[in-house]
Amino acid sequence: MADKRQMAVFVGHGDPMMALRDDEVAHGLRAMGEKVLADAPRAILAVSAHWFTRGTLVQSDPTPRQVNDMYGFPPELYAIKYRPAGNAGLTARVQELLGSDVMVDDTWGIDHGVWTPLYHMLPAANVPVVELSVNALGDARYAYDLGRRLAPLRDEGFVVLGSGNVVHNLREVEWDNPAGTKACDEFDAAVRSAVEARDDEKVINYQQLPHAAYAVPTPDHYLPLLTVLGASEGEKPEVFNDVRNLGAISMTSYAFA
Repeated sequence: MADKRQMAVFVGHGDPMMALRDDEVAHGLRAMGEKVLADAPRAILAVSAHWFTRGTLVQSDPTPRQVNDMYGFPPELYAIKYRPAGNAGLTARVQELLGSDVMVDDTWGIDHGVWTPLYHMLPAANVPVVELSVNALGDARYAYDLGRRLAPLRDEGFVVLGSGNVVHNLREVEWDNPAGTKACDEFDAAVRSAVEARDDEKVINYQQLPHAAYAVPTPDHYLPLLTVLGASEGEKPEVFNDVRNLGAISMTSYAFA
C-alpha cells in the first residue's frame, strides 16, 4: 500500500487528437503524470464522461479492452495502444464503499476519455486503471456525494481521476478557433473561481452560472469534476491546462494532493 495519500485529479480531455499533439496541454498532462507517479499509486479509479450509463457501473476486468469510441479520425490515432491492467482490489473497495448503488459491468473498457489523457500522463500504462461510469440518472449533487463516499480510496493507495470538460458543447465547436468564445471563457472562469475558493455549492449549482446552458448542454462531461471535488472536500486545487480551444471546449484541469 502506498504510504502517501493519493491525488484526486480532474482532467480536461478535449478532442481525441490530443493524444497525437505535443502542445501546451500535452506538456501539462505529462507534468501532472509525473506527480501522480511520484506517489506510487496502486491503481487509478477513472470516472469517464464517455461511459454515461443508467446507473453507476464499475469494471472488474483484469485486462480491460481499449475502446476507440471516436469516428472519422486519421489512422495514426487508432494505431495508439494503451492497455493498463485492471485491479480487483480497487473494484472490491468501490463495491464496499458504494454498496447497492454500484453494479459491476465489463461490457465497456478504457475509453478515449481516459486513455487519451493517460497516454500523456502515464505513457508506460504501468498503473492499473478501473473505470467508473457517470450515472445519467443522478444529478450534480449525486455526483458530488459519490466522490465524498469514494474519498477513503485516496488513503488506500488509489488515485481518483475524473475525465471530462468544464465546457463541452460539440454543437458550438469552431474548428478554426484556437481559443474559446466569450461565453466559454466566462463560464470556465466562474467555475475556476468557485473551485479555487472551494465554494463547492456554486460548482454543484452550475446552472446558475453565466452561460451555463451553452457550456453544459448535457451533464456527462461536467459531472466528473463534481466527483473529484467530492473526493477532495476542502482541499485547495492546483490548476493546470487553463486553456480553451475550438471555441466551445475548456481544457482547464484541477489537481488536489
